[in-house]
Amino acid sequence: MFMLPVIVVSSEAIHWGFQKGMDGKQAEAGKNLDDLLAKYDAFYKGSSDEKVLYLTFDNGYENGHTKSILDTLKTEKVPAAFFVTGHYVESAPDLIKRMVKEGHIVGNHSWHHYDLTSVPNSTMIEELKLVEKEVARMTKQKKTKYVRPPRGIFSENVLKTTRKEGYTHVMWSVAYVDWYADQPKGKKYAYDEIMKQIHPGAVILLHSVSKDNAEALSNVIRDLKKQGYTFRSLDDLAGAR
Repeated sequence: MFMLPVIVVSSEAIHWGFQKGMDGKQAEAGKNLDDLLAKYDAFYKGSSDEKVLYLTFDNGYENGHTKSILDTLKTEKVPAAFFVTGHYVESAPDLIKRMVKEGHIVGNHSWHHYDLTSVPNSTMIEELKLVEKEVARMTKQKKTKYVRPPRGIFSENVLKTTRKEGYTHVMWSVAYVDWYADQPKGKKYAYDEIMKQIHPGAVILLHSVSKDNAEALSNVIRDLKKQGYTFRSLDDLAGAR
C-alpha cells in the first residue's frame, strides 16, 4: 500500500523580533521570517503603499484601563482587535461583550498564556478552542480566527498546526515595553514610543494593562489622522492578502 510521506516541520522556538521602523519606513523582520509567515498566511504588517494602520491590544488581565480605551475608540471611530486570554474572558465578560458589540475583533491569546512551542499539538489546539468557545458563548463572534502567540514565541509547527485548524497568526510591527503595569512612565513616553515607529501598514501592539497607553491613545489617534493615516480592521488586512 502506497503511503504519502509525512512532512515534518520544525518545532524550534522562534522569538518574534524585527528591526523597528523609523522616519516612516516599515519595520523589517527579514526574508526568512517574512517567507515563513507568508507560507502559513500569517502577517505582521500591511502594504507600504497606503497610510493605513491596524490597532491591536493584548489583554492578559484587566487592569482598569480597557473601558477608557474602548471609550476613545468609540469617540474616534477606530476599529481594533483585542487578543484575550482565558483569565481575561472569565474575569471581564462585560468588556468582552462590549468589544464585540462595538464592532471590534476579539482575538485569541490562548487560555493559559502558555508558550505554545512547549506543549503538545493537542494542548495547543485546546488552548485556542477554549477561548473561542467562551467568546462565542457570550457574544455574537463565533470564531476567534486571529491568534497572537503568548510572549511572541512560535515555531513552524505552531503556525502549521493552528492554520490547519483555521487560525491565522497576527504578529506586529510597532511595539515597545509597555506591559509592566507597576512601572508607568507617563503618557508622553507612550506617545513618543508609538509615534516614532509608525509606518504605513503598521500593525500596532499595545498592552491594555498600561495606564500610559490608555492616556496617550486619544492624542496618538488624532495626530496620526492629521498625518493622513486611517485605521482599519484586521479583516481588511487579511482580506487584502
